[in-house]
Amino acid sequence: MELGVHFIDFLPGDPAALGPTLTDAAKTAEQGGATLFTLADHFLQMEALGPAEDPFLEGYTSLGFLAGQTTKIDLSLLVTGVTYRYPGLLAKAVTTLDVLSQGRSALGLGAAWYDREHVALGFPYPPVSQRFEMLEETLQICLQMWSENDGPYRGKHYQLAETICEPQPIRRPPIMIGGDGEKKTLRLVAQYADIWNSTVTEPDQLKHKIEVLNRHCDTVGRDPAEIRKTVGLFVNPFDDLDGYFGTVEAFAELGVELVNAGPFPGNPDPVGFIRRLGDEVIPRLAEIG
Repeated sequence: MELGVHFIDFLPGDPAALGPTLTDAAKTAEQGGATLFTLADHFLQMEALGPAEDPFLEGYTSLGFLAGQTTKIDLSLLVTGVTYRYPGLLAKAVTTLDVLSQGRSALGLGAAWYDREHVALGFPYPPVSQRFEMLEETLQICLQMWSENDGPYRGKHYQLAETICEPQPIRRPPIMIGGDGEKKTLRLVAQYADIWNSTVTEPDQLKHKIEVLNRHCDTVGRDPAEIRKTVGLFVNPFDDLDGYFGTVEAFAELGVELVNAGPFPGNPDPVGFIRRLGDEVIPRLAEIG
């Protein structure tokens, strides 16, 4: 079992400290044995975690910065909101990250949900059904741009006269879709994703979601084994290490290969938290699965 570190803890205070703290967080995660470092794709801090006025850095700029600070760990947003960037720009941004990181990027993608920041910054926030249509077209466009086909794309929401993407990625970025919706999200996972990131935290619930995903795979003719299963297990493992590892073992039996963890906003020492993950959690995770 692998660990991904999800970092959303941009501490209030001196803006000049944000870059060094982010660098230390990613380097500590890499040195501790984490295989994935992710940021959230938001422009305001999520209200469930802190005031919207708290610092929050733009995701792809930050990942590009971290590409020059790290050497091994994969880099991604968990996950990109489909409404925030036109698909051609998104494919180009992820490609640039991949090239500059020497093949360490991934495309995490979801239908977006944070209505406040859409309204605040002037992003259109269409109904959820339209956002899922946009999500599927974006997946198709990115895959076309990462192929030999540089011709047009004509969809309901996006029309591209050309899909040139040069340079091509060093490694075609794996597509990670986040979410657990049984009708739309898991169908898109079955059809397009290399990685599925679930937010379900109970093994019995995850088992049910996997059964739904497998049925969608049958419908589209996909081998479920081709899809890597990951889980956002965003609890503090140090509150109950034995319980935490018991849950992870149950996930491993269901085929999960990576769990995400990270310091929550308000932690006065987020880098120390990540260092502790490397010391106390990652070695035990490596023995599971």
